[in-house]
Amino acid sequence: MTRSGFLIARTLRNDAALQRLSMPQAAILDALAGKRIALIGNARALAETRHGAEIDAADLVIRINRAPMPAAESHGTRTDWLALATRLPDADRARIAPDRILWMSPKRKRLDWRTATSPGFYLHPLADYRALMLRLGAPPTTGAMMIDLITRSDMARLDLYGFDFFASLSLSGRRTAEQVPHDFTGESRWVQELELADRRIHRH
Repeated sequence: MTRSGFLIARTLRNDAALQRLSMPQAAILDALAGKRIALIGNARALAETRHGAEIDAADLVIRINRAPMPAAESHGTRTDWLALATRLPDADRARIAPDRILWMSPKRKRLDWRTATSPGFYLHPLADYRALMLRLGAPPTTGAMMIDLITRSDMARLDLYGFDFFASLSLSGRRTAEQVPHDFTGESRWVQELELADRRIHRH
């Protein structure tokens, strides 16, 4: 391994070094302030809908992981931010073309150098992940972490699309609800409580 390769590898395994590559969370919260945000969950759950134009009309469109968009009329076409917890193949990176990537996973070893040095890169703090895990009683999904982050901002409105909490299988993964460590019932209940407490949140 070359010296530069060694330094890159060491940085990707060092949380403090990675945090220095990240936008501060305060800057992310400021970027969310005053905006109507569309957060897209499970793409399969949108298959029979016509939410596409509504999604694309949001001030900020945030998608998750490989962000399938099989049809414009149901899924929309824009991706401003991508919330990521898995490596992103080059073809998907080119297809999605996000303005900003937010690395939400606590598994830093999955993070690649191209993502960590991308414009506006954000690394979600481990302390925030652990706090939400304690609240939910299970490891949170990427979607739950994004909801938690967005609701801490002064956003104008949050529209949740495709959040069926694994009632339909993911288009970008093959695992079933029983094969992942999340508590989808608990997350659904938590989001319902957030909706009741915060009139800015709307689940479609």
